[in-house]
Amino acid sequence: MEPEVQPPASEVLPAEPATETHIPPTPIPDAPDPWETRALRWVFLGSQGLRSGWSVAIFIVLFILFATAAGFALVNLHLVTKGRQITFTAQSAFFEELISFLALVGAAAVVALIERRRGNLLAYNLTGPRRLPHFLQGLVAGVAGLSALVGLLAWGGWLHFGPIALSGVDILKYGAMWGAAFLLVGFVEEGLFRCYLQFTLTRGINFWWALGLIALVCGSLVLRSTGNGVWGVYIVAAAGLFPCLLLQLRKAEGSGFWQAAWVTTTLFGFVHTSNGGENWIGIFSAAAVGFVFCVSVRVTGSAWWAIGCHTAWDWAQTYLYGAADSGMVASGHYLTTSPNPASNVIWSGGADGPEGSVLVLGILILYLVALLLLYGRGRSTALEANTAASAAG
Repeated sequence: MEPEVQPPASEVLPAEPATETHIPPTPIPDAPDPWETRALRWVFLGSQGLRSGWSVAIFIVLFILFATAAGFALVNLHLVTKGRQITFTAQSAFFEELISFLALVGAAAVVALIERRRGNLLAYNLTGPRRLPHFLQGLVAGVAGLSALVGLLAWGGWLHFGPIALSGVDILKYGAMWGAAFLLVGFVEEGLFRCYLQFTLTRGINFWWALGLIALVCGSLVLRSTGNGVWGVYIVAAAGLFPCLLLQLRKAEGSGFWQAAWVTTTLFGFVHTSNGGENWIGIFSAAAVGFVFCVSVRVTGSAWWAIGCHTAWDWAQTYLYGAADSGMVASGHYLTTSPNPASNVIWSGGADGPEGSVLVLGILILYLVALLLLYGRGRSTALEANTAASAAG
Protein backbone atom coordinates (compact mmCIF):
# COMPACT_ATOMS: atom_id res chain seq x y z
CA MET A 1 0.00 0.00 0.00
CA GLU A 2 1.35 3.38 -1.01
CA PRO A 3 1.61 6.01 1.73
CA GLU A 4 -1.04 8.76 1.69
CA VAL A 5 0.34 11.98 0.22
CA GLN A 6 -0.46 15.00 2.36
CA PRO A 7 -0.84 18.34 0.55
CA PRO A 8 1.58 21.08 1.46
CA ALA A 9 0.64 23.22 4.40
CA SER A 10 0.35 26.24 2.12
CA GLU A 11 -2.31 24.50 0.13
CA VAL A 12 -4.46 23.60 3.09
CA LEU A 13 -7.57 25.81 2.93
CA PRO A 14 -8.59 27.32 6.23
CA ALA A 15 -11.94 26.43 7.54
CA GLU A 16 -14.59 29.05 6.84
CA PRO A 17 -15.67 30.82 9.97
CA ALA A 18 -19.22 30.59 11.01
CA THR A 19 -21.38 33.35 9.46
CA GLU A 20 -22.47 35.97 12.03
CA THR A 21 -25.71 37.90 11.59
CA HIS A 22 -24.99 41.72 11.47
CA ILE A 23 -27.51 43.70 13.46
CA PRO A 24 -27.35 47.45 12.68
CA PRO A 25 -27.18 49.67 15.73
CA THR A 26 -30.40 51.22 16.81
CA PRO A 27 -30.26 54.98 16.06
CA ILE A 28 -30.42 57.15 19.10
CA PRO A 29 -33.02 59.89 18.58
CA ASP A 30 -31.77 63.44 18.85
CA ALA A 31 -32.60 65.07 22.08
CA PRO A 32 -35.26 67.78 21.63
CA ASP A 33 -34.13 71.35 21.96
CA PRO A 34 -34.79 72.91 25.34
CA TRP A 35 -38.01 74.89 25.52
CA GLU A 36 -36.04 78.09 25.95
CA THR A 37 -34.34 77.53 22.57
CA ARG A 38 -37.63 76.74 20.88
CA ALA A 39 -39.23 79.84 22.38
CA LEU A 40 -36.40 82.10 21.21
CA ARG A 41 -36.52 80.57 17.74
CA TRP A 42 -40.28 81.21 17.57
CA VAL A 43 -39.84 84.82 18.71
CA PHE A 44 -37.16 85.69 16.16
CA LEU A 45 -37.76 83.30 13.24
CA GLY A 46 -40.81 82.60 11.11
CA SER A 47 -41.50 80.54 8.01
CA GLN A 48 -39.48 83.04 5.91
CA GLY A 49 -36.56 83.48 8.27
CA LEU A 50 -36.11 86.54 10.46
CA ARG A 51 -39.50 87.95 11.38
CA SER A 52 -40.37 91.18 9.62
CA GLY A 53 -40.77 93.17 12.84
CA TRP A 54 -37.20 92.41 13.91
CA SER A 55 -36.00 93.09 10.38
CA VAL A 56 -37.57 96.56 10.44
CA ALA A 57 -36.18 97.27 13.92
CA ILE A 58 -32.65 96.29 12.86
CA PHE A 59 -33.01 98.34 9.68
CA ILE A 60 -34.07 101.47 11.59
CA VAL A 61 -31.12 101.22 13.99
CA LEU A 62 -28.66 100.67 11.13
CA PHE A 63 -30.20 103.51 9.10
CA ILE A 64 -29.73 105.95 11.99
CA LEU A 65 -26.14 104.82 12.54
CA PHE A 66 -25.21 105.08 8.85
CA ALA A 67 -26.98 108.45 8.51
CA THR A 68 -25.14 109.80 11.53
CA ALA A 69 -21.78 108.66 10.15
CA ALA A 70 -22.49 109.98 6.64
CA GLY A 71 -23.77 113.29 8.00
CA PHE A 72 -20.70 113.71 10.19
CA ALA A 73 -18.43 113.06 7.20
CA LEU A 74 -20.22 115.48 4.86
CA VAL A 75 -20.39 118.21 7.49
CA ASN A 76 -16.64 117.94 8.06
CA LEU A 77 -16.09 118.05 4.30
CA HIS A 78 -18.13 121.29 4.29
CA LEU A 79 -20.62 119.80 1.84
CA VAL A 80 -23.52 120.06 4.28
CA THR A 81 -24.18 122.73 6.87
CA LYS A 82 -25.60 122.02 10.30
CA GLY A 83 -29.20 122.99 10.96
CA ARG A 84 -32.09 123.48 8.60
CA GLN A 85 -31.27 124.87 5.17
CA ILE A 86 -32.48 128.45 4.64
CA THR A 87 -32.23 128.31 0.85
CA PHE A 88 -33.50 125.50 -1.34
CA THR A 89 -30.68 124.90 -3.83
CA ALA A 90 -29.73 121.95 -6.02
CA GLN A 91 -26.42 121.51 -4.23
CA SER A 92 -27.89 121.52 -0.72
CA ALA A 93 -30.70 119.18 -1.80
CA PHE A 94 -28.25 116.75 -3.41
CA PHE A 95 -25.95 116.39 -0.42
CA GLU A 96 -28.80 116.27 2.10
CA GLU A 97 -30.35 113.41 0.14
CA LEU A 98 -26.95 111.77 -0.29
CA ILE A 99 -26.81 111.23 3.47
CA SER A 100 -30.13 109.39 3.43
CA PHE A 101 -29.19 107.46 0.29
CA LEU A 102 -25.94 106.16 1.80
CA ALA A 103 -27.76 105.23 5.01
CA LEU A 104 -30.47 103.43 3.05
CA VAL A 105 -28.04 101.43 0.94
CA GLY A 106 -25.87 100.52 3.92
CA ALA A 107 -28.76 99.45 6.16
CA ALA A 108 -30.55 97.49 3.43
CA ALA A 109 -27.35 95.70 2.38
CA VAL A 110 -26.59 94.59 5.95
CA VAL A 111 -30.16 93.41 6.58
CA ALA A 112 -30.14 91.53 3.27
CA LEU A 113 -26.97 89.72 4.37
CA ILE A 114 -28.54 88.86 7.72
CA GLU A 115 -31.61 87.49 5.93
CA ARG A 116 -29.43 85.69 3.33
CA ARG A 117 -31.34 87.20 0.45
CA ARG A 118 -30.31 86.42 -3.10
CA GLY A 119 -29.22 89.57 -4.93
CA ASN A 120 -28.61 91.48 -1.70
CA LEU A 121 -30.54 94.75 -1.44
CA LEU A 122 -32.00 94.34 -4.96
CA ALA A 123 -34.27 91.70 -3.44
CA TYR A 124 -36.39 94.46 -1.93
CA ASN A 125 -38.72 95.05 -4.90
CA LEU A 126 -35.90 96.05 -7.25
CA THR A 127 -35.77 92.88 -9.32
CA GLY A 128 -38.32 92.05 -11.97
CA PRO A 129 -38.75 92.24 -15.74
CA ARG A 130 -38.05 95.28 -17.93
CA ARG A 131 -36.57 97.42 -15.20
CA LEU A 132 -35.01 100.07 -17.44
CA PRO A 133 -38.14 100.47 -19.65
CA HIS A 134 -40.30 100.78 -16.53
CA PHE A 135 -37.97 103.43 -15.09
CA LEU A 136 -37.99 105.44 -18.33
CA GLN A 137 -41.77 105.13 -18.64
CA GLY A 138 -42.05 106.39 -15.07
CA LEU A 139 -39.94 109.41 -15.98
CA VAL A 140 -42.28 110.24 -18.85
CA ALA A 141 -45.34 109.73 -16.64
CA GLY A 142 -43.95 112.06 -13.96
CA VAL A 143 -43.30 114.97 -16.32
CA ALA A 144 -46.59 114.41 -18.17
CA GLY A 145 -48.66 114.23 -14.98
CA LEU A 146 -47.19 117.35 -13.41
CA SER A 147 -47.45 119.23 -16.72
CA ALA A 148 -51.12 118.29 -17.01
CA LEU A 149 -51.74 119.53 -13.48
CA VAL A 150 -49.97 122.85 -14.12
CA GLY A 151 -51.88 123.22 -17.37
CA LEU A 152 -55.22 122.73 -15.61
CA LEU A 153 -54.29 125.26 -12.93
CA ALA A 154 -53.23 127.83 -15.55
CA TRP A 155 -56.36 127.20 -17.64
CA GLY A 156 -58.58 127.81 -14.62
CA GLY A 157 -56.73 130.99 -13.65
CA TRP A 158 -55.47 129.47 -10.40
CA LEU A 159 -51.81 129.64 -11.46
CA HIS A 160 -49.89 132.42 -13.16
CA PHE A 161 -46.76 132.14 -15.30
CA GLY A 162 -43.98 134.64 -14.79
CA PRO A 163 -40.77 135.32 -16.73
CA ILE A 164 -38.22 132.66 -17.66
CA ALA A 165 -35.57 132.64 -14.94
CA LEU A 166 -32.62 130.99 -16.75
CA SER A 167 -30.89 131.34 -20.08
CA GLY A 168 -28.00 129.86 -22.03
CA VAL A 169 -25.87 127.15 -20.47
CA ASP A 170 -27.54 127.66 -17.06
CA ILE A 171 -30.64 125.89 -18.39
CA LEU A 172 -28.69 122.67 -18.92
CA LYS A 173 -26.52 123.09 -15.83
CA TYR A 174 -29.35 123.55 -13.36
CA GLY A 175 -31.50 121.01 -15.15
CA ALA A 176 -28.80 118.38 -14.66
CA MET A 177 -28.10 119.40 -11.06
CA TRP A 178 -31.75 119.22 -10.08
CA GLY A 179 -32.08 115.96 -12.01
CA ALA A 180 -29.31 114.40 -9.90
CA ALA A 181 -30.81 115.73 -6.68
CA PHE A 182 -34.29 114.44 -7.41
CA LEU A 183 -32.98 111.10 -8.62
CA LEU A 184 -31.61 110.66 -5.11
CA VAL A 185 -34.98 111.76 -3.71
CA GLY A 186 -36.69 109.11 -5.82
CA PHE A 187 -34.27 106.42 -4.70
CA VAL A 188 -34.46 107.38 -1.02
CA GLU A 189 -38.22 107.81 -0.62
CA GLU A 190 -39.19 104.91 -2.86
CA GLY A 191 -36.35 102.82 -1.46
CA LEU A 192 -37.64 103.32 2.06
CA PHE A 193 -41.37 103.00 1.47
CA ARG A 194 -42.01 101.01 -1.72
CA CYS A 195 -38.87 98.86 -1.61
CA TYR A 196 -37.70 97.90 1.86
CA LEU A 197 -40.78 98.56 4.00
CA GLN A 198 -43.33 97.36 1.45
CA PHE A 199 -41.41 94.14 0.79
CA THR A 200 -40.63 93.40 4.45
CA LEU A 201 -44.06 94.17 5.84
CA THR A 202 -45.77 92.16 3.09
CA ARG A 203 -44.18 88.92 4.26
CA GLY A 204 -45.18 89.30 7.90
CA ILE A 205 -48.23 91.50 8.44
CA ASN A 206 -51.95 91.05 8.84
CA PHE A 207 -54.82 93.45 9.41
CA TRP A 208 -54.39 93.61 13.18
CA TRP A 209 -50.70 94.42 13.05
CA ALA A 210 -51.39 97.00 10.36
CA LEU A 211 -54.16 98.55 12.43
CA GLY A 212 -51.88 98.74 15.46
CA LEU A 213 -49.11 100.48 13.50
CA ILE A 214 -51.51 102.99 11.97
CA ALA A 215 -53.06 103.67 15.37
CA LEU A 216 -49.58 104.50 16.67
CA VAL A 217 -48.98 106.88 13.75
CA CYS A 218 -52.28 108.70 14.18
CA GLY A 219 -51.94 108.71 17.96
CA SER A 220 -48.54 110.36 17.72
CA LEU A 221 -50.06 113.12 15.59
CA VAL A 222 -52.81 113.69 18.14
CA LEU A 223 -50.36 113.85 21.05
CA ARG A 224 -47.88 115.98 19.15
CA SER A 225 -50.61 118.47 18.24
CA THR A 226 -48.25 120.00 15.67
CA GLY A 227 -47.65 119.39 12.01
CA ASN A 228 -49.22 120.57 8.83
CA GLY A 229 -52.23 119.01 7.16
CA VAL A 230 -52.58 116.17 9.67
CA TRP A 231 -56.16 115.53 8.58
CA GLY A 232 -54.76 114.23 5.32
CA VAL A 233 -53.15 111.40 7.29
CA TYR A 234 -56.35 110.66 9.20
CA ILE A 235 -58.38 110.48 5.98
CA VAL A 236 -55.94 108.05 4.34
CA ALA A 237 -55.84 105.88 7.46
CA ALA A 238 -59.65 105.76 7.60
CA ALA A 239 -59.97 105.07 3.86
CA GLY A 240 -58.00 101.83 4.13
CA LEU A 241 -59.71 100.50 7.24
CA PHE A 242 -62.69 98.60 5.83
CA PRO A 243 -61.07 97.32 2.59
CA CYS A 244 -58.18 95.85 4.58
CA LEU A 245 -60.50 94.39 7.20
CA LEU A 246 -62.53 92.74 4.43
CA LEU A 247 -59.37 91.25 2.93
CA GLN A 248 -58.45 89.85 6.35
CA LEU A 249 -61.86 88.33 6.96
CA ARG A 250 -61.94 86.72 3.53
CA LYS A 251 -58.34 85.54 3.85
CA ALA A 252 -57.80 86.84 0.33
CA GLU A 253 -54.70 85.84 -1.56
CA GLY A 254 -52.11 88.60 -1.56
CA SER A 255 -53.82 90.49 1.27
CA GLY A 256 -50.46 90.95 3.00
CA PHE A 257 -49.35 93.25 0.19
CA TRP A 258 -52.38 95.52 0.61
CA GLN A 259 -52.13 95.54 4.41
CA ALA A 260 -48.50 96.64 3.98
CA ALA A 261 -49.56 99.23 1.38
CA TRP A 262 -52.06 100.66 3.87
CA VAL A 263 -49.25 101.12 6.41
CA THR A 264 -46.62 102.50 4.01
CA THR A 265 -49.16 104.87 2.42
CA THR A 266 -50.15 106.28 5.81
CA LEU A 267 -46.51 106.56 6.88
CA PHE A 268 -45.67 108.38 3.65
CA GLY A 269 -48.29 111.01 4.42
CA PHE A 270 -47.15 111.17 8.04
CA VAL A 271 -43.51 112.04 7.23
CA HIS A 272 -44.66 114.93 5.02
CA THR A 273 -46.48 116.64 7.91
CA SER A 274 -43.13 117.96 9.13
CA ASN A 275 -42.75 120.06 5.96
CA GLY A 276 -43.63 123.72 6.12
CA GLY A 277 -46.47 125.09 4.03
CA GLU A 278 -48.46 121.85 3.76
CA ASN A 279 -52.26 121.75 3.74
CA TRP A 280 -54.45 118.71 4.27
CA ILE A 281 -54.96 118.19 0.54
CA GLY A 282 -51.21 118.21 -0.01
CA ILE A 283 -50.68 115.61 2.73
CA PHE A 284 -53.55 113.50 1.42
CA SER A 285 -52.21 113.67 -2.13
CA ALA A 286 -48.70 112.74 -0.92
CA ALA A 287 -50.14 109.67 0.77
CA ALA A 288 -52.40 108.91 -2.20
CA VAL A 289 -49.50 109.01 -4.66
CA GLY A 290 -47.77 106.60 -2.30
CA PHE A 291 -50.67 104.22 -2.84
CA VAL A 292 -50.40 104.72 -6.60
CA PHE A 293 -46.74 103.77 -6.38
CA CYS A 294 -47.68 100.64 -4.40
CA VAL A 295 -50.05 99.69 -7.22
CA SER A 296 -47.22 100.23 -9.71
CA VAL A 297 -45.06 97.79 -7.73
CA ARG A 298 -47.89 95.27 -7.80
CA VAL A 299 -48.55 95.41 -11.54
CA THR A 300 -45.00 95.86 -12.85
CA GLY A 301 -43.23 93.56 -10.39
CA SER A 302 -40.77 96.19 -9.12
CA ALA A 303 -40.43 99.76 -7.86
CA TRP A 304 -38.63 101.12 -10.94
CA TRP A 305 -41.69 102.82 -12.45
CA ALA A 306 -42.35 104.51 -9.10
CA ILE A 307 -38.74 105.70 -8.80
CA GLY A 308 -38.86 107.21 -12.28
CA CYS A 309 -42.24 108.88 -11.80
CA HIS A 310 -41.29 110.29 -8.39
CA THR A 311 -38.01 111.69 -9.75
CA ALA A 312 -39.59 113.34 -12.79
CA TRP A 313 -42.61 114.73 -10.90
CA ASP A 314 -40.41 116.56 -8.39
CA TRP A 315 -38.00 117.72 -11.11
CA ALA A 316 -40.79 119.15 -13.24
CA GLN A 317 -42.48 120.85 -10.29
CA THR A 318 -39.33 122.40 -8.80
CA TYR A 319 -37.03 123.05 -11.75
CA LEU A 320 -39.07 123.04 -14.95
CA TYR A 321 -42.04 125.10 -13.73
CA GLY A 322 -40.48 126.73 -10.65
CA ALA A 323 -43.57 126.02 -8.57
CA ALA A 324 -43.66 126.08 -4.79
CA ASP A 325 -43.08 122.80 -2.99
CA SER A 326 -44.36 122.73 0.59
CA GLY A 327 -43.88 126.48 0.87
CA MET A 328 -40.39 126.58 -0.66
CA VAL A 329 -39.42 127.87 -4.10
CA ALA A 330 -36.05 126.60 -5.31
CA SER A 331 -33.30 128.75 -6.69
CA GLY A 332 -32.10 127.84 -10.16
CA HIS A 333 -35.47 127.02 -11.75
CA TYR A 334 -36.31 127.48 -15.44
CA LEU A 335 -39.89 128.77 -15.64
CA THR A 336 -41.62 130.81 -12.96
CA THR A 337 -45.11 130.08 -11.67
CA SER A 338 -47.08 131.33 -8.68
CA PRO A 339 -50.58 130.67 -7.32
CA ASN A 340 -53.25 133.28 -7.87
CA PRO A 341 -53.63 134.95 -4.44
CA ALA A 342 -57.25 135.80 -5.19
CA SER A 343 -58.16 132.12 -5.75
CA ASN A 344 -59.42 129.67 -3.21
CA VAL A 345 -56.48 127.65 -1.83
CA ILE A 346 -58.38 124.41 -2.39
CA TRP A 347 -58.05 125.04 -6.15
CA SER A 348 -54.73 126.91 -6.39
CA GLY A 349 -52.84 124.90 -3.77
CA GLY A 350 -51.54 128.08 -2.15
CA ALA A 351 -48.12 127.84 -0.53
CA ASP A 352 -48.23 124.07 -0.90
CA GLY A 353 -47.89 124.41 -4.66
CA PRO A 354 -49.69 122.33 -7.32
CA GLU A 355 -49.70 119.28 -5.04
CA GLY A 356 -51.96 121.18 -2.64
CA SER A 357 -54.69 121.65 -5.24
CA VAL A 358 -57.67 119.32 -5.26
CA LEU A 359 -57.07 118.89 -8.99
CA VAL A 360 -54.10 116.65 -8.21
CA LEU A 361 -56.54 113.88 -7.27
CA GLY A 362 -57.72 113.69 -10.88
CA ILE A 363 -54.12 113.18 -12.04
CA LEU A 364 -53.67 110.38 -9.52
CA ILE A 365 -56.82 108.65 -10.77
CA LEU A 366 -55.46 108.87 -14.32
CA TYR A 367 -52.23 107.28 -13.10
CA LEU A 368 -54.15 104.39 -11.57
CA VAL A 369 -56.17 103.79 -14.73
CA ALA A 370 -53.05 103.95 -16.92
CA LEU A 371 -51.15 101.52 -14.68
CA LEU A 372 -53.96 98.98 -14.71
CA LEU A 373 -54.50 99.24 -18.46
CA LEU A 374 -50.83 99.18 -19.47
CA TYR A 375 -49.38 96.73 -16.98
CA GLY A 376 -52.24 94.98 -15.20
CA ARG A 377 -53.15 92.44 -17.87
CA GLY A 378 -51.33 89.14 -17.62
CA ARG A 379 -48.84 90.39 -15.06
CA SER A 380 -50.70 89.82 -11.82
CA THR A 381 -48.24 87.15 -10.71
CA ALA A 382 -45.05 89.06 -11.48
CA LEU A 383 -44.61 90.43 -7.98
CA GLU A 384 -45.43 87.10 -6.32
CA ALA A 385 -42.84 85.33 -8.46
CA ASN A 386 -40.15 87.87 -7.63
CA THR A 387 -41.04 87.82 -3.94
CA ALA A 388 -40.89 84.02 -3.83
CA ALA A 389 -37.51 84.01 -5.58
CA SER A 390 -36.13 86.59 -3.15
CA ALA A 391 -37.47 84.72 -0.13
CA ALA A 392 -35.82 81.52 -1.34
CA GLY A 393 -32.42 83.22 -1.51
